[in-house]
Amino acid sequence: MVLGRSLNLENIARDAQANKCPRHVMWQVSQHLGGAAIHRPGKEPIQPIDRVCAQIIGRPEHWALARALSSQLNSEDIVFCTGEDIGIPVATLCGSNRERPKMVVFIHSLDRSRGWMSLQLFPVSNQIDLFVTNTRTQVDFLRRYLRLPATRICLLLEQTDTKFFTPGPVSLGKSRRIIASVGLEYRDYRTLAAVTQDLDVDVKISGFSQDAQTLAKSFPKTLPENMTCRFYEWPELVQLYRDADLVVISLFDNNATAGATTLMEAMSCCRPVIVSQTKGLIDYLETPGAVTSVKPGDPTQLRQAIISLLQNPEKAEAQAQCGYELILNQHNSEQYAQRLATRLKEEAEKGCVQCGSGSGHSFSSGCE
Repeated sequence: MVLGRSLNLENIARDAQANKCPRHVMWQVSQHLGGAAIHRPGKEPIQPIDRVCAQIIGRPEHWALARALSSQLNSEDIVFCTGEDIGIPVATLCGSNRERPKMVVFIHSLDRSRGWMSLQLFPVSNQIDLFVTNTRTQVDFLRRYLRLPATRICLLLEQTDTKFFTPGPVSLGKSRRIIASVGLEYRDYRTLAAVTQDLDVDVKISGFSQDAQTLAKSFPKTLPENMTCRFYEWPELVQLYRDADLVVISLFDNNATAGATTLMEAMSCCRPVIVSQTKGLIDYLETPGAVTSVKPGDPTQLRQAIISLLQNPEKAEAQAQCGYELILNQHNSEQYAQRLATRLKEEAEKGCVQCGSGSGHSFSSGCE
């Protein structure tokens, strides 16, 4: 398993046992695979060519790690990469070997500009055996652009840790109704601010980024008096969800799954959710009564949805319960990890798309 970020999954697992943070699903997957070897970027020396390649896709440390792995892995190995940022470098450099490993890569947003460029420069359609993604927009893109058969694409919808994000009592001293919102990717907090600034509510946003350009696009120049934004530690974030009368995910339209994590966490805490119905979230909004969806960037529709749920607590509670049951039954991390591990095991038994070799791939041979 090759991570796109330098995460210590063992430490995260220990913190999760102490209820300090949610469990990381990739750790759960590795355990289903019998303790698959885990590789992280950041330790390998970076060469000038790595910086050049990173102008196309990934970061220099991704290419440095991919180069190191290309000398370790062979046709007896199967490699799962957690994103195209690390997956394309690994597939490109390992694919140059005659006895290349079996490659499975999770695709998040390959239809962006850097993704398009990488597809034009690197022959990944012959070097990646299985493309896994969490949204139908990416499935459609992969089939259309790379002309991949359905057998080489796996749609795996997102998950959350339902043992960490749980319903619970509100904070003592809560004096006013709260609208909570979490995240920054493709967030439209300008519209949310405009439709709530005169309501008798506190709007609390959990978001942090060093990208000033992103913040300028997402937020109004001056936050309304009833809106605050800060970073919340994991236990604080759970309590924010529990305190929320509504969770609102206001988004610019996009093809990615922006907002899916917040959606899952909020429903796992049994809170009613209003979310922008973007192209990337279509697969997550199909269950009737689980969420209230609105058009992206439509202030009138968003305000009406907020007022409707605030004024009808029984309706809001019924929606929250429907969403809660959906998450428990279909989007918990245990099911996700089991599904992904099972698919990887099945893939290990198939022949490579390039070399046509048979079974015999492993998740640990040659990896340290």
